[in-house]
Amino acid sequence: MNIGHVSRRQILAGTGALITWAYQTRIAGAVPGRDPRLLVINLRGGLDGVGAVAPVGDPDYHRLRGEAVLSPDDPARGLPLDGFFVLHPALPTLGRLYRSGDALIAHAVSTPYRQRSHFDAQDVLESGLPGVGRSRSGWLNRALGALPRGDRLGPASGLVVGATVPLLLRGEAEVLSWMPPGYAAAGEDIRGRLADLYRHTDPELLRVFKAALRLDDLSGETAAQAAMGRAAPSRPGALDTARMTAAAVGRLLLDPAGPRVGAMDLSGWDTHVDGEPFDARFVGQLERLDAVLHDLAESLAPVWRQTIVCAVTEFGRTVRLNGSGTDHGVGTVAILAGGAVRGGRVLADWPGLGASALYEGRDLLPTLDIRSLFKGLLRDHLGVDQERLVDAIFPDSAGVPPIDDLVRL
Repeated sequence: MNIGHVSRRQILAGTGALITWAYQTRIAGAVPGRDPRLLVINLRGGLDGVGAVAPVGDPDYHRLRGEAVLSPDDPARGLPLDGFFVLHPALPTLGRLYRSGDALIAHAVSTPYRQRSHFDAQDVLESGLPGVGRSRSGWLNRALGALPRGDRLGPASGLVVGATVPLLLRGEAEVLSWMPPGYAAAGEDIRGRLADLYRHTDPELLRVFKAALRLDDLSGETAAQAAMGRAAPSRPGALDTARMTAAAVGRLLLDPAGPRVGAMDLSGWDTHVDGEPFDARFVGQLERLDAVLHDLAESLAPVWRQTIVCAVTEFGRTVRLNGSGTDHGVGTVAILAGGAVRGGRVLADWPGLGASALYEGRDLLPTLDIRSLFKGLLRDHLGVDQERLVDAIFPDSAGVPPIDDLVRL
C-alpha cells in the first residue's frame, strides 16, 4: 500500500479523527475454533526494566541502585514474583495477572540494536530487521499478510490507535486507524454530506467511510467512559486518555466484525531525571500502563482466554544511576498479558549485574532477542507458518528461533 494515500482519507467523525482505508481480508485462528486477538503496546521512550521488574536476588542490584530499590519485604516497595524478581508496586494489575497465570515477563531482552538513539531503536523494533533504515514496512503488518486465510476472524485485519500509522503497521496489508476522543465531533449533517460526496465520486472510499463511522460508534466516548465506570473530565489527562483509549480498543477487538490484531502507543518513558524507581514521573508511567492492562482485561473479558497483549519498548536504561536518574541503555523487559498467555513466570537467562557482566560497563546485557518472542506469538497464537517468519516477516533472522510455550493452546 502506498502510505501517501492516507492523507486523502483523513476523516473527522464522531468522537475522534479517523484515518481509514480498505480492510476486507479475513484471517483464521491457529487452531480451528479459536478466534485469537493480539494487541502490541509500544512503550515509547525506553522503559527502565530494572526499575519496573527488579532483580533483588542479584547481589549487585543494591550496589548499583543504592537506596532507589524495590524490596520483597514491603508491599509498598515491591510485589514478589519468583524469589529473585520483584515487581514495582505501581503495577498491581500486572501482579494479579501474573499470579493467576495470565502474564509473563521476559527480562534482559532487546532488539539487535546496540546504540542509544530513540529514532533508530524504534526503527529496528518496529521493522523487525537487524539494521536501521532497511524497511518501509513493519513486522506486524507483514505478519497480517502471512496470516492463514479463513472466516474465523472479522473483516478488519489490523487496527492502529493514533493519528499516524507507526512503522510497525505500515505496509501492504490492510489496516484501519482510530484516533482517541478529544477532537471536535462531526455532526450528522457533515457525515451525510461526506457520504453523499463519496457515493458519487469514490465508491471504495464510501465503503471505507461507512466502516469508519461504524468503528467510531463502537468505540465512542460514552462507551469508553462507561467502561471506566465514571465520566471523563472535559480535558482528560494522560491517565484518563489512556484508560478511555484502552476501553475503546477493547470494544473494537471484542466486536465480532472488528479487528483482531492492533497496536497502540504509551509514550513518555524517557525518564532521565529524579531517583527512580519511586519518583512521581516514573510511578505515574507505570500506573498508566497498569490501568491500561486493567481496562483491557475488563473490556475483553468475554474473549480474554484468546487474547494476548504484548507491551514492548525500544531499549532500557542504564543500570547504574548517574546522579539524577538513568540514561539510555540496552537490556530491558517485555510483558505478555492475557488469558492465552502461558504465564506466571519470568522468562530470563539472567546475565548478572557484576561489573564484568554489564554491556559496555553500564547496561543490562541482553540475553534474549525480542524477535524470538514475536516469532513465538505469531506462530503459536496467530498460526503464522514458521517459514514465513524467517522469509517474509523477520528476514535475516534464521539464527533467532521462536520461543516455545508462550501460548496456551
